[in-house]
Amino acid sequence: MEAIVKQCKKACPFLHNSTTATLSKLSRMPAPAGFAFEVSGNVRANALTTMAQKCPVMGKAMAIQSKSYLRTSARLAKQPTLPLKQAALINNENEARVAAAVMAALHPTTHSTHSRPFDYETLYKSELEKKHQDKSYRYFNNINRLAKQFPKAHTANLQEEVTVWCSNDYLGMGRNPLVLESMQKTMNKYGAGAGGTRNIAGNCNLHLQLETELADLHHKPAALVFSSCYVANDATLSTLASKLPGCVIFSDASNHASMIQGIKHSGAKKTIFKHNDLQDLETKLQSVDIRIPKIIAFESVYSMSGSVGHIEEICNLAKKYGAITFLDEVHAVGMYGPRGAGVAEHLDFDLNARYPHGNNGGILDKVDIISGTLGKAFGVVGGYIAGSAALIDMIRSYAPGFIFTTSLPPVVVSGAKTSIQYLKESTKEREKQQLNTRLLKSRLAQLNIPVVPNPSHIVPVLVGEAEACKVASDQLLREHGIYVQSINYPTVSKGEERLRITPTPGHNEQMTNHLVDALENIWRKNGFKRVNDWKNEGGRAGVGINAPNPKPIWTDAQLRLVSGRGTTEINPNLVFNDRAAVSENNPQVMGITTY
Repeated sequence: MEAIVKQCKKACPFLHNSTTATLSKLSRMPAPAGFAFEVSGNVRANALTTMAQKCPVMGKAMAIQSKSYLRTSARLAKQPTLPLKQAALINNENEARVAAAVMAALHPTTHSTHSRPFDYETLYKSELEKKHQDKSYRYFNNINRLAKQFPKAHTANLQEEVTVWCSNDYLGMGRNPLVLESMQKTMNKYGAGAGGTRNIAGNCNLHLQLETELADLHHKPAALVFSSCYVANDATLSTLASKLPGCVIFSDASNHASMIQGIKHSGAKKTIFKHNDLQDLETKLQSVDIRIPKIIAFESVYSMSGSVGHIEEICNLAKKYGAITFLDEVHAVGMYGPRGAGVAEHLDFDLNARYPHGNNGGILDKVDIISGTLGKAFGVVGGYIAGSAALIDMIRSYAPGFIFTTSLPPVVVSGAKTSIQYLKESTKEREKQQLNTRLLKSRLAQLNIPVVPNPSHIVPVLVGEAEACKVASDQLLREHGIYVQSINYPTVSKGEERLRITPTPGHNEQMTNHLVDALENIWRKNGFKRVNDWKNEGGRAGVGINAPNPKPIWTDAQLRLVSGRGTTEINPNLVFNDRAAVSENNPQVMGITTY
């Protein structure tokens, strides 16, 4: 009966606006003299039913129900007396009929050809209008990367070339000659598609070889390839957490949407800890019994801010409180470490350079599960996880996102395998990218153009307002031939809109100068806020806050930036304020233009 009351309260304004105590009081008050309406055999008139009878909708429904009850009572009177249990069932049935009659009167069902069906198109347009109103509507530019000239691309006009400064093909491996050659040969031999899911017709030797390469890269016994890392994160977290009894997931507040969806789909309890806040994480871990299964989900490089997770410290907390770790290295694989395994490998750079295998005592061994992508620094498409053999086999056996998705085509797998093998040996792309990032950050700092401080390869230029950010992006493209997409809510918080710039090894000094000059021109013309302006407002997104800039993940020594030729000493006074100083100290790195 309680459910019926709740349903009626939703439909009736009077019931909805009245408290339960008020309704209960009215139901106990006697009806005025002369009111003889009877709802059912044991529900007599009271003050509440009196008010209901006066309602133009409820009154009609009750009148109909009263006639129905009288007919039922006459029929039952001719039958033998029913046991109390059966009589109660009849009363409950009558009460249900009353509620059904009320709801039918409030929301009559009609199939008249004169009635108008639901207007779907109006809903679509209404939802889109919301996006336009809050300036979060997403515009997609027509950008066509030119393989032989990347980071050059052309727009919808074949003759209009622009320079791309926001690609996640961080190292330009999408145009690497060895990768292209491998893919062309595989295409000719095996064709375009995969032929089906892995368990039906889409599992070939190349898939197994790629997974072996990935397991070796991350010092893990096994790996599993997915159609994308969004799917990998979603499928792994949802499957794993649903299998762990009573599992609690501790998720960094800045985690990617794919991880958030995976946690949601798992049905497990979720606890969010403040971004990169180890104290908050430990406090929350302490609140859960050590015997309960726990997963700590976080990232190495957070793509929109460029901040870096505390990998070793989080692994230590996981061990202390009986949790396992899920580390997303999507924006770090290929970019960090002596072999490109990511930040976890980079933290023990020299150790992993000398002993590139598992169980070497490094931080990489402490991470339980690593997810990564083939679609960014490796230059193709796809995602994967790496972990213990039993974990990988369980995800392979249970995760719908893996089982029911067509596998990556052999041509893509071949390109990914070649790219990983190449970057395990070659560091020049990583080094050149880091030097270009340092140079750009330094040049923008000189002009007081606000860059969100971080130690990674990402250069987020803070604009702070959605419409202004779109203006900046449009002016870069139309007036300067530079493509940098604006980043608005919900990808970043409102008021933290930005231009996310990602230098590559293919960007040269002339391109960098052109970008810096263009940004300075746009900041002057539009009066956009600079670092000092943000400082006067108390700072935002790390800009304008009195704190030292984070040290880059790649150290001077790792980049082989030395004080003079023929020596391995690092010049402690080395400053990266101009191209000449950097180039003079390491001309063989700075001179790379093809790879």
